Amino acid sequence: MDQSLLSRITINPNIGHGKPTIRNKRYLVESMLAYLAGGDTIDDLLQTFPDLEREDLQACLLFAVETIRLKSANLTAAA
Repeated sequence: MDQSLLSRITINPNIGHGKPTIRNKRYLVESMLAYLAGGDTIDDLLQTFPDLEREDLQACLLFAVETIRLKSANLTAAA
């Protein structure tokens, strides 16, 4: 399931200035995470952005976790 969720996150130099986005749409992963960190719920975001799906937002969270995991592994290896 993790890979199918992560496949929703796309990086395209022509969309979002090459930052990770959701399904090649102009929704930046960074922005969705900021909304969630600011207190919005997944349901709030689904209501605000009706073309997003619950799995898109779960993919953003998973992408953040995997990014931190990779950076942490690199820091440990470099130490």
